[in-house]
Formats: sequence, C-alpha cells, structure tokens
Amino acid sequence: MKVTGLAIVPPPSAADQPKVTPELLASVLARYSRSNEGIHKILEKVDIANPDESIDRILKFVDYGHASIGGLTGGLAIALDDVSMWLAYKVFELAQMADGQESSTRYITMAATNLPTAEELGIPADLAPRWSALMAKSFAAYSAEYARLDQLGLDHPELIRVPANAKPAVVNRIRKNYALDRARYFIPLATRTNLGLVQSSRMWATTVKHLDSLPQPEARAAAKLIRDELLKISPRLMRHSFAEPSFQAQAQQELATSLRLGLARLSTAPLADEVWVKVERDTPPWLREEQSMAEALKHRANRYGYQGTATRRMRVAFAWNNMAVAELRDLNRHRTGHRYTPMIQAGFYLPPEVAHETYQALLDEQAALTRELMQRGSGAYVYSLLLGAQTPFEHSTHADKFIYEAELRTGMGAHFRYAEHLSAALREFNVQVPEAKEWVVEGTAEPE
Repeated sequence: MKVTGLAIVPPPSAADQPKVTPELLASVLARYSRSNEGIHKILEKVDIANPDESIDRILKFVDYGHASIGGLTGGLAIALDDVSMWLAYKVFELAQMADGQESSTRYITMAATNLPTAEELGIPADLAPRWSALMAKSFAAYSAEYARLDQLGLDHPELIRVPANAKPAVVNRIRKNYALDRARYFIPLATRTNLGLVQSSRMWATTVKHLDSLPQPEARAAAKLIRDELLKISPRLMRHSFAEPSFQAQAQQELATSLRLGLARLSTAPLADEVWVKVERDTPPWLREEQSMAEALKHRANRYGYQGTATRRMRVAFAWNNMAVAELRDLNRHRTGHRYTPMIQAGFYLPPEVAHETYQALLDEQAALTRELMQRGSGAYVYSLLLGAQTPFEHSTHADKFIYEAELRTGMGAHFRYAEHLSAALREFNVQVPEAKEWVVEGTAEPE
C-alpha cells in the first residue's frame, strides 16, 4: 500500500493572485466571516511567508466546535495505490463528501500476485494457506471464463450488441468488455486496486478517524499513511483524525450485525431479485408543494438538467436484496444521502452465460472459509468474498438524485447488471409516482 498527497499549484494564468496554503486559506476565510473588511484587507495583515501565527490563532475555533472552518481548506488530493477493493469500497462509503475515482476491473491485473498478504489483511495464520489457495482458484476461474466468453463473443457477435457501422477497434473493445464484465464475479474482493479522492481537511479528518477506528488492520494502516501525507498539507486539522471511542463502538456493533446476518444467510445459490422503494411526499401544512412533476422535469435537455422543487423535496429510499459486490462498488460511489450494506453473502450471482454448477465446488470452498472467519468473529471475513457475493444494499436520498442515478445507470455504456437493478427500482418508483414516468428516461444500457 502506498499513499501520496498531491499538492495543488496555481496555473500560470493565476500567477498574480494571492497565494495561500490550505490552512491559511481556512484561517483567512474564518477571519473574513467575522469581519466587515474585504478579503484583500485581511490578506494584507497576513505574512504569507510565515503564516503559522495567524493559522494557529484562528484555527483554535475548531477546538470549540467550529469544525466548519476545517471545510475551508479547499480540496486536498490523496492517491491510494495497491489497497484492497474492500478498502476502496469502505473509503467511498465513509467519504460521502469526496470526489474520487477507482480503477476499473477492466484495467486491473487479475492474478494472485495482485493481492495483499494474508498478514496485512488480518487473516488468521492457520487459515492463511486456505485463503491463498482459494484466491488462486478464483483468479483461475476468472481467467477461464474471460477466455471462454471472449471466444463466445467472436463466435456469436450478435450477443454483444455491436452498434451498426462500428469500427473494428470499437467492436474489439465491446467484445472484450462483454467478457470482462461477465467474468468479474470471480474476482476476490481482496484484489488490489487504486483510488484517488479530493475533499476538504475537515472531511479527510473524519474519514481517517473512521478508518482508524475499524477492526481491519488494513484500514488502520491506511489511516496512518493518509494522515502522514496530510500532515504535510494540513498539520493542525489532522490532529482530529485519530481513532475515537464512539467510532470504535459503532464499528464493533456494525461488525457484530454483519457476522450475525452473514452466518444466518450465507449461501452460494443465486438469490432472486427483490427491490424495495419508499417515496415520502409529505410537506409542512404551511409550505405545501405546488409544482407538478411535469414542471419539475420537462425542462431538462438531459440527465444533468436542473430539476424543480417537486423532485428536490421528495424523499426516496430504495434497496435491493441481492446486490452483487461487483455492482455495489459502482453504486456505492453515488455520494448523496446515505448508503448501507452489512456486506454479507446471502447468495452468489453469476450471469446467465456462466453455469453455476460448473463452479459449485469453488463456491462451496469459498463459503466454508467465509463461515469459519465469521464464526471466529473476524472482520477479515470480507477478504474471503468474491465480487459475485450478493448482499442487501440500501440508499436513501431525494427524488432528483434518484432520477439522475436511474437515468445514468441504465444509459449508454451502463453495466448490464446494475442497469437491471436500477430499471427494477425505477419501475417501482413509477408505480408510486406515475406522473414522473413520461419525463424520466430509462436507458437500454447499450455498449459504449
């Protein structure tokens, strides 16, 4: 694992503008909110070459409950190389105010050499050989299915829905993606990936505090490395990033819930699709919603268009009983609202092109190791999961954000499986809000 902080410098076109460090920016803007002077007057009183005195004086507000000052540091960029897919998922779950990207499964090395060691992940020493053998078999299954599906696309090009008049390079890419996206359910959740995030010092401190409070040693190791990098950029605010009892207590309770549900529901059989959507349209009696759904939605030229109050005030919660971890990684990155999963294996998904029975022995071996880790109360059970593990997943937000997600995740280039999940949620939403159906565009997930 390697963590790198990326320092932002102004472009040449901004050479004549005032220059501040992240914490000096927070200090100046904090003073700005408590003064009737303009920003330039405040900057005149700050020694840019020796800003520590000003920073220390103003940032003491953080210790008295003014945590919002920590949000004034601007975006601090951190890159995390060679972390497990589980840790990448967890960082995105915790960093709900961050902008970020993670390496696609289409571009990651799929081999046992691309795994952290069992010791790094907290796999009990006596189970490490079983875990290593399982990981090797899972990568072998991935490689075998990728080769078979790629050949299937060559033999039956109608399966990959190639657009008319597509160039040979486009046809080749779509065929490769067809195979990659269907073989990926054998990929271990422990596989190394890379991610980069940008968020304020305040939100980084909270994210690192969460990571430092988790039971998984990989999370705590990442917390230290991220903190060490951010101390170079925002040293005063990062003192609020260490493990804290309330965070640790909740992490332990959530782990206990996951272990209980995981042992009760552990299965390798495919779990039939169920979707749950709850729409809440109540408004205060003295501030009723007067806009129609048509007026809220019809002015958009595309999914990025601004929606009206009728959708922005409507609360929506939606959940699936069987979200494969492969799709969870993508849908978990929608930042609005709250997302929750116990990260268990209540079933195992494979696409129609892949026969379950062919890999039943592998899945039985994987489930047995997962059960053993859970019975021991080990948070390392997550590293025994493959991306085909099906877990409940809930997201609560507002209707405008749900509509955007539904249109995006069923639109051009959407992965076939999460398009199925979002289509199901959208159908249920239309039952409860029928007047929206005319204006919400469900895509067909055509290939890129």
